[in-house]
Amino acid sequence: MPGAPDIRRSAVAGMFYPGDPAVLRRDIRRMLDGAPAPAPVGRIMGVVSPHAGYMYSGPTAAGAYRYLTEARFETVIVIAPSHRERFAGVTVYPGDAYATPLGPIAIDAGVRARMVMPGGCVRAAIEGHREEHAIEVQLPFLQQLLEGFSLVPLVMGSQDAQTCAALGDAIGRCAPSGNVLIVASSDLSHYLPADRAETLDGVACDDIEAFDPEALEEDLAHGATEACGGGPIVAAMRALKNLGATGMKVVDRCTSGDITGDRRSVVGYCAAVAYREEGAS
Repeated sequence: MPGAPDIRRSAVAGMFYPGDPAVLRRDIRRMLDGAPAPAPVGRIMGVVSPHAGYMYSGPTAAGAYRYLTEARFETVIVIAPSHRERFAGVTVYPGDAYATPLGPIAIDAGVRARMVMPGGCVRAAIEGHREEHAIEVQLPFLQQLLEGFSLVPLVMGSQDAQTCAALGDAIGRCAPSGNVLIVASSDLSHYLPADRAETLDGVACDDIEAFDPEALEEDLAHGATEACGGGPIVAAMRALKNLGATGMKVVDRCTSGDITGDRRSVVGYCAAVAYREEGAS
């Protein structure tokens, strides 16, 4: 009907995570309760979280999201790779909201407008958002833990160094002055024997803990590590540095083989948080 909100409806509820709201809340609470207690690190500013089905990577994701238990954010920026559509640059959803079984999340139209600048790397478009799961699987965790936040959903069709740098700068320039959380959605190595996957994933985790986007970018480019959302992680780290974050901590990692018992061909997952140390200038 005319004037109705333009809402991006859930594409993978019932597949990647439960479609029933009560079951979804129960499962997220169970995963959060089972995650290790957060270590003191300072003010949380960012999260790296995997985006496989909750059966496989949900408990790992919960290791990072548990750090948000007492947090409040006005805006959450989620950066994801595009798995199903090919396009240049970065797209931000042009509509009014993203929805999950837990309800709609309003898009932060002000941040979106600032990011969509002539000649920039970000444009408002439906490309990358139609059926993409990498943003959507993050949202129920955020809805369970946070109240009253708006969303900036970004999908990277290009993950080259120039786009990563431009996106990191754009987020740093356009993020609101109040509390903002940046979420990078990424799995690590794909369909390798577990021992090989763990070696490659260890390189990515070391680069993340070093808070070194240049090292991660170089290791990805030379095949020393793998991450389907390597670009989102690099862009997020660049943006976080621009916004004053001082460090990152890997809080959990595993492979799908740890869940299924099949270690012949696995996918790697890690969870990390970015923070600003108390008293940092």
